[in-house]
Amino acid sequence: MGDVCLVIGAGAGIGGHVGKRFAADGYHAALCRRSDQDGLDRMVAEIEEKGGSASGHLVNAIAENALEELIADVETHIGPIKTVVYNLGAQIGNRALSDTGLKVFERGWRMGTQGVFRIASTLFPLMEQRGGGTMLVTSATSAVRGNAGQHSHAAAMGGRRMLCQSLNAEFAAKNIHVAHILIDSGVNAPDTLGKMMGEENFEKLLDAKGRGKDGLMEPSAIADTYYHIAHQHRSAWTFELDMRAFSDIAWWNHPLNLNI
Repeated sequence: MGDVCLVIGAGAGIGGHVGKRFAADGYHAALCRRSDQDGLDRMVAEIEEKGGSASGHLVNAIAENALEELIADVETHIGPIKTVVYNLGAQIGNRALSDTGLKVFERGWRMGTQGVFRIASTLFPLMEQRGGGTMLVTSATSAVRGNAGQHSHAAAMGGRRMLCQSLNAEFAAKNIHVAHILIDSGVNAPDTLGKMMGEENFEKLLDAKGRGKDGLMEPSAIADTYYHIAHQHRSAWTFELDMRAFSDIAWWNHPLNLNI
C-alpha cells in the first residue's frame, strides 16, 4: 500500500473532507475519531466507492498511549504516514473563569497542545528516517486572540501555535513541513458547529450565510487548500495561514481589536 494520510479528528467537516481529498489522489486515508463508528464506516465506504483506499479508527486521543499506539498500528499494518492532519479541537464550551475547573482547563490543553506534541514525538523520528513528511495542524482564531469565556480554549490554541512554530524551527531543515492553519470563520459542519449551535440555530445560520451564499466555509474547499500545502515545493513552504469566508471580517480588523 502507498503513502498514508492520517487524520486525527475525522468528522463530517474539515477532517473528513481532507481525508477524502487525499484519498482521491491515491493516499490511504486513515480516519480517526473518538466516537460514531457508523459515521466512520459511512465515510470509509464513500471513499472506497469512489475507488479510494481508507480505514476507520476509533481513538480517544487524550487517553494514555492512544495516539502512540495508533501511529504504530498504522505504520505496521497499513503503510508509512506521509502526512498527518491534527484536526482535533480544544473547545470545551464558553465558560466564565469561575466555571472553568482545573480538570476542564487541563482537558482543553490535552486536546489542543499535548496531542500535537505526542504526535510529533512519535511520528517525526520516523519521518526523519524516511527523509521527510508533513504535519498540518488545524487551529482557530483563539490561537491569536483571547476572549471572555475562552480561557481553556485560547490557552490551548495559543500553545498549539507556539508549539508548531517550535517544531517548524527544529524540523524544517530535516524536510518535515509543519503548517499551522488558522480557521477564522464558521465552517459548514453539522457535527461540530451544528452541534454547538443546536439544530434550529444552525439551520438559521445556513439560511443566512450558507446554501450557495458562500458565507460559511465549505469543508471541501478547505480540503483543497490542505492538500495544496502538503504538496508545496520546499523552497516556498507555508508555515502559517488563516482562512475565512470572503464576507467575514479578519480577526485583526474585528471591532473588538479596533476599539470601536
